[in-house]
Amino acid sequence: MSPNPRSTPPLTHALPSYLQADNLGPWGIFLQQVDRVTPYLGPLARWVETLKRPKRALIVDVPIHLDDGTVAHFEGYRVHHNTSRGPGKGGVRFHQDVTLSEVMALSAWMSVKNAAVNVPYGGAKGGIRVDPLKLSRGELERMTRRYTSEIGILIGPSKDIPAPDVNTNEQVMAWMMDTYSMNQGTTATGVVTGKPIDLGGSLGRREATGRGVYTVGVEAAHHIGLKIEGARLAVQGFGNVGGIAAKLFAEAGARVVAVQDHGGSLYREAGLDVPALLAHVQESGSVAGFPGGEKIEDNAFWGVDCDILIPAALEQQITEANAGRITARLIIEGANGPTTPAADDILQDRNVLVVPDVIANAGGVTVSYFEWVQDFSSFFWTEDEINARLVKVMKEAFATVWQVAHENKVTLRTATFIVGCQRILRAREMRGLYP
Repeated sequence: MSPNPRSTPPLTHALPSYLQADNLGPWGIFLQQVDRVTPYLGPLARWVETLKRPKRALIVDVPIHLDDGTVAHFEGYRVHHNTSRGPGKGGVRFHQDVTLSEVMALSAWMSVKNAAVNVPYGGAKGGIRVDPLKLSRGELERMTRRYTSEIGILIGPSKDIPAPDVNTNEQVMAWMMDTYSMNQGTTATGVVTGKPIDLGGSLGRREATGRGVYTVGVEAAHHIGLKIEGARLAVQGFGNVGGIAAKLFAEAGARVVAVQDHGGSLYREAGLDVPALLAHVQESGSVAGFPGGEKIEDNAFWGVDCDILIPAALEQQITEANAGRITARLIIEGANGPTTPAADDILQDRNVLVVPDVIANAGGVTVSYFEWVQDFSSFFWTEDEINARLVKVMKEAFATVWQVAHENKVTLRTATFIVGCQRILRAREMRGLYP
């Protein structure tokens, strides 16, 4: 008898203080995901506790002088979940709701993601609890540089390589690279990825995550007989991930009928003008006020009649409260952890195919890997070469996951975890324990 993919055994250790029984948070969700995949790990299951315990977690104080002369303190984090397969890799986010539980979970999802697409990285993540919109450019730079110095004991081109995430960008990466380089006394372009092109960044990196979402989305749609041309698309989050994915789907003939971001939600049955909407967001900062669509309530977004849904904002957006209202046949997770385990079960019962974050949004880290390799060699590829290599990696990774899902009769999420966790734990087993 094959294991039950929904069985969720009791956690094998007491809940840490930052987890509450009534709200496990992102890290608790990751632990449930590990419990669901454990029955499929065979002899490697003896190492599964490795996945449930981050290798190290650093909490730092980030004090800076504000423009008015006062001193402000922000709390920052950098977590290494697992480095059995290579140096830590994962983004840095600046957001007022950042917590240790969130950063731990994000680092763990990076471990699985990197292993699933078979790039030689472990999982890491970082963040600062701050609303960056309330800081001036100078304050933002001082905060970034102080944070980089504080986590300097963990990061490095062969130790841990940060990248952009929520509310961070090429400029933030440039400040991080410069700060680390000044502290080391040598220019170290490979310490971060997602940098400006002039500082060793890679062509195609900004669009990579959205392009990866599109690539695996097309593959998944093909498997379920869903034609992209004419398909109705709803997208939550309209930045580098959701916006780029929407643009690529629209160019392939899909109709983007609904979008949502922090500014509100828009709907247009005939399809929104994606290039015009992207320009509006670039200028105004959100979809709010775009004249080419009808404003709808945020809660109504989840019930919009569509074929494909792309959640590309924050975690825990699709829950048991709204999963039953989703009309899409295909969900492609552009964000990290947007669907709770309970919602996963509802969607599975309703025959909705979910392409999970740990493969769907892996395009960003894949091109980050390309950037890192180019920095080490000081030899750079063309954008066409980058995109072709990205598409090849994503298609091969999706094909592997689809086959594992078919063989084990499990969801794509469980299949991706099977592939990723097996690769991580095989490395752990072969390396052994020191001393």
